[in-house]
Amino acid sequence: MTGGMTYQTIPEMVRGAGDRFGDAEAVADGPLRLTFADLAGRARVAAGAFAEAGIRPGDRVAIWAPNSAEWIIAAFGLLTAGAVLVPISTRYKAAEAGEIIGRSGAKLLLVHPDFLGLDFSAPAGVPSIDLRSGFLGSGSPFAAPVRGDDLCDIFFTSGTTGRSKGVLMTHAQTIRAWVEWCSLVGLRPGDRYLIVSPFSHIFGYKAGCLAAMLAGATMLPAAVFDVTAVLDLIARERVTVLPGPPTLYHSLLTAAAGGRDLSSLRLAVTGAADIPVDLVRRIRRELPFETVLTGYGLTEAGGTVTLSRRGDPPEDIARTAGLPCAGTEVRIAADGEVLVRGYRVMRGYLDDPDGTAAAVDAGGWLHTGDLGELDAGGRLRIAGRKKDVFFVGGFNVYPAEVEGYLLEHPAVAQAAVIGVPDDRLGQVGAAFVVADGPAREADLVAWCRSRMAGYKAPRSVTFVAELPLNAAGKVDKPRLEARLASA
Repeated sequence: MTGGMTYQTIPEMVRGAGDRFGDAEAVADGPLRLTFADLAGRARVAAGAFAEAGIRPGDRVAIWAPNSAEWIIAAFGLLTAGAVLVPISTRYKAAEAGEIIGRSGAKLLLVHPDFLGLDFSAPAGVPSIDLRSGFLGSGSPFAAPVRGDDLCDIFFTSGTTGRSKGVLMTHAQTIRAWVEWCSLVGLRPGDRYLIVSPFSHIFGYKAGCLAAMLAGATMLPAAVFDVTAVLDLIARERVTVLPGPPTLYHSLLTAAAGGRDLSSLRLAVTGAADIPVDLVRRIRRELPFETVLTGYGLTEAGGTVTLSRRGDPPEDIARTAGLPCAGTEVRIAADGEVLVRGYRVMRGYLDDPDGTAAAVDAGGWLHTGDLGELDAGGRLRIAGRKKDVFFVGGFNVYPAEVEGYLLEHPAVAQAAVIGVPDDRLGQVGAAFVVADGPAREADLVAWCRSRMAGYKAPRSVTFVAELPLNAAGKVDKPRLEARLASA
């Protein structure tokens, strides 16, 4: 375990970090600076505030807000009170967030109401509290009994039917997974970790906040990703650790060529998209990173399954997702699907025994829906996706969900959505529509953007007389892909 410590729960880890790292800086969020001892103390006070507000062990509490010191305090506080964290993306519209809040049974919602002018309205009957209202500092220090096999969080990930699924994870399995991650990537005390991935995403929270607490690294939360602001922070705060999608490193290469000071950077971790070998070589050659790693994971497996190793050649880092982590088995099914088994596999989907049984078989193997292969050295290579899903800037987009929103438009009779290559984001959505009335491309794109997170909305709409069907009577999406490719 990191630092020789054995933790079974996240509250225990937070208290331990306060003891181990004391006056070292834990969070740097603009003018707000917290030591590890400060953060541990604030988590206990926040736990008291939650308890005094009626939150009991096992209750769910949702956070719908951007990355910030307050988000971290709230998460560790509610967990210390014995509650279960339900993160919600700030990219979600009110209807999308409301469904998650309702299905999770959240007793309380914490928000940042004026962030980017977005609507953070809570569903009827669910109290909403501004993260910056002083609530987190209003309680008496408190800690509820928490066990390693208690639920710690419910991250919602969209299913192929378009309906999101809540992934259930426990404290002990979460701690064990990220202790190993810290060891493999080489995260260490004194590192300054700029977290650009949203805390509402499992990588932002677990590979960010939890990993930093385990290793003694300083967290620098970024509320939004702005290249200029990120470059300023790297220079001003002497950032050493900066994980992110390949597009982030393209921006850094451009900045380095422009003379920006990136000399503090030490560790890069990427994934979620194919990485050209030349990009890895350029990162190593033109940027100061000592270590560049990539990996593969999914929410149902706690966020991490495989990881490359320090010292791996650029070809292995770019063309594979690395080796399985300890305590994790990876095998390839007869149809090419990647299967995962081990302690990090989820406890199931929230209130969905049928979905759980379909995802995790009787032998304990998680069916990921991704297609891949293992090379002679045991490294995993992801070849494609069995599920109908594509990735926009590292975020999953499920066509069935987008198609459902399109079909709500009065002029849309049928709709099909596919992912198409994009130089900046990896992929973006493209919609094919059979119209049943007057409709324009710009209007339908705007319709989608007003009803769902921006990354889900299709960038283009092609009107067709009919959608092609395959022998099973389903929309033949390969034919749609071929049509766009030929165009």
